[in-house]
Amino acid sequence: MSEVVLVTGAASGIGAALARCYARGGAQVVLVDIDEDAGLAVAAETGGHFVAADVARLDDNRAAVEVAVSAFGGLDVVHLNAGTGGAGGVGEDFDVERYRRTMAVNVDGVMFGIHAALPALRARGGGAIVATSSLAGVAPTPFDPIYGASKHAVIGLVRSLAPKWAEAGITFNAICPGFARTGMVPDALIDHLHGEGYAVAEPEEIAAAAVDIAHGKGTGQAWELQAGQPPISVEFPHIALSRSTTDAR
Repeated sequence: MSEVVLVTGAASGIGAALARCYARGGAQVVLVDIDEDAGLAVAAETGGHFVAADVARLDDNRAAVEVAVSAFGGLDVVHLNAGTGGAGGVGEDFDVERYRRTMAVNVDGVMFGIHAALPALRARGGGAIVATSSLAGVAPTPFDPIYGASKHAVIGLVRSLAPKWAEAGITFNAICPGFARTGMVPDALIDHLHGEGYAVAEPEEIAAAAVDIAHGKGTGQAWELQAGQPPISVEFPHIALSRSTTDAR
């Protein structure tokens, strides 16, 4: 039985690379994106099934999962990769509509995708959910604080859900790419980064690592993915809740 994989933001960048990587491994892929023309092209290339959907809408996420189940009989892996950036700051440049759209795609898109996928994964006896965060999810991002906040939220959600759902055989992980050649990074910026000595990963490198993470046994982890380096699990401090020292009376 072929593995069934759903990828959001699959029309370009890391999402398209994920679809290609899974297809090469023999998986049946459901590609989800708002860009219908590009999404259909990648679906034709990979032999996948394209669903035009906005991940910021709960019903669109449910519809995409229903397509996976009806077309391929179930769902094994979900990559919640769709994202957007450039929301600006919170001072005089604050734009409430850009803020809401960034949070809707980057946070609601992950939350809704998880909610929609869980019943299908449980029906399959378990599976894997991988959400695309960013290095901006583990470090300050002064140049785009709203984007940074949304990516921190993704990691917090993954780490919070992992313990409970481990009992159902469902793993949760977040990937945290550094600079990568995607539509969110303009060519001029890539040239500048190269000139400053920074490595820029190709989407295929990120995708290959993400597929390995999805197939691994780990859960509740955030993985730093940078060009030319192996995946590194981000270490978070252990915080123990303090107990009252007052005697019960």
